[in-house]
Amino acid sequence: MLDDIDKKIICAMQDEFPLSAEPYREIAERLGIDEVELLNRLKKYKQNGQIRKMGAVLRHREVGYSANALCAWIIPNDRIEEIGQFMASKEAITHCYIRAEQPEFRYNLYTMLHGHTRQECKQMAEELARETGISEYIMLFSTNEWKKTSMKYFREIE
Repeated sequence: MLDDIDKKIICAMQDEFPLSAEPYREIAERLGIDEVELLNRLKKYKQNGQIRKMGAVLRHREVGYSANALCAWIIPNDRIEEIGQFMASKEAITHCYIRAEQPEFRYNLYTMLHGHTRQECKQMAEELARETGISEYIMLFSTNEWKKTSMKYFREIE
């Protein structure tokens, strides 16, 4: 069970990370706790599986990756784990997940590709198809980006 301090820590860790020599100390001070307690709680969250990782979010369009494609694949069920693990290991893929296939839409593995051009994304998909032997896929290109934020938790306690 999370206490009020846990919720405040989770809230704080969702905000902009301080660009300072001692960012955790700075966050802890803002929360009214010491740095050791903050680090111990973060470690506990990781060990308990409450958080998986902390990292930077790249705004890919701002650095030149303006072509984005959701690539949906039809993978035989007996190969879905193997192919999913293979695709997830590729640097060009930022998201890789399985969804149940539907009678009218049989695609069951989804990957997100980012490139400088649509042609670059198409070449990545063709290469993945060759490497896996999977030829049934479609590419759905992004045309507008309406929102790019992560889920925010415990905002009501701020």
